[in-house]
Amino acid sequence: MTIQIRHETPDDIAAIEAVTIAAFANAPHTSHTEQLIVRALRDASELTLSIVAEEHSQVVGHVALSPVTITESHGHKAKGWHGLGPISVLPQRQGQGVGSRLMQQALAELRDMQAAGCVLLGDPAYYARFGFQAHAGLQLPGVPPGYFMAVAFYGPMPEGIAQYSDAFNAAA
Repeated sequence: MTIQIRHETPDDIAAIEAVTIAAFANAPHTSHTEQLIVRALRDASELTLSIVAEEHSQVVGHVALSPVTITESHGHKAKGWHGLGPISVLPQRQGQGVGSRLMQQALAELRDMQAAGCVLLGDPAYYARFGFQAHAGLQLPGVPPGYFMAVAFYGPMPEGIAQYSDAFNAAA
């Protein structure tokens, strides 16, 4: 497997959209708007990182990272937190380590940027391997406990309510 992990370029945008649509086509618990979220994040200049996995000049995976707001109980906003997602891998390439490579690169780059930490919404059985854990004091309204997870890079784990960019409300 000769996968190259790199930042997106303008030439990748259509391929990223196609990969995202394909990756979530048969996924449970989705509104099938993931490609619209990525587009809205890009249009709002809210992509902290947009990383692609490329093989033989074809984009086979993508991960988006964007700032999140965490309002702690005392009203203070935790600084330097980012949300990971959507993360997409072509169905025929899933289960072959492409997503893991994208995750590792994304988390390494966030650490290098001195980000405080990262949150995501996903399957605990999968994301725990990357250090993500659910924290009772950190919540995303409307999400079942256990599926909203975080990993802190620097400083303490905040306690409060997380809010993603308005781009996550994108609809067809």
